Amino acid sequence: MIQRFETGPRLSEMAVHGGTLYLSGQIADDASADIRGQTRQVLAAIDALLAQAGSDRSRILHAQIFLPDLGDFAAMNEVWEAWVVPGQAPTRATVQAALANPRWKVEIVVTAAA
Repeated sequence: MIQRFETGPRLSEMAVHGGTLYLSGQIADDASADIRGQTRQVLAAIDALLAQAGSDRSRILHAQIFLPDLGDFAAMNEVWEAWVVPGQAPTRATVQAALANPRWKVEIVVTAAA
């Protein structure tokens, strides 16, 4: 069985199958915030989606982080490292990529265990 959350005409924010949660790329609601603020917003959105499926950040298996400006890497990592559960850091890839909205400073995709 596949369960979908916050489904719209283009995408679902999360799909669950076989005990694994697949989150769509999460972006900040307030694109005027700096990289730290946008990263906090994205991580809060991830927390909220995981909670809907009865999971949490300690169960994240893998994260993909997209940054348009690699100059934001250190500041994003400060927020990320404060958020990750100590001893439970997921596998991760961070790449430079243009995002759909030029005001977005970070997008994060997560796969987690239910």
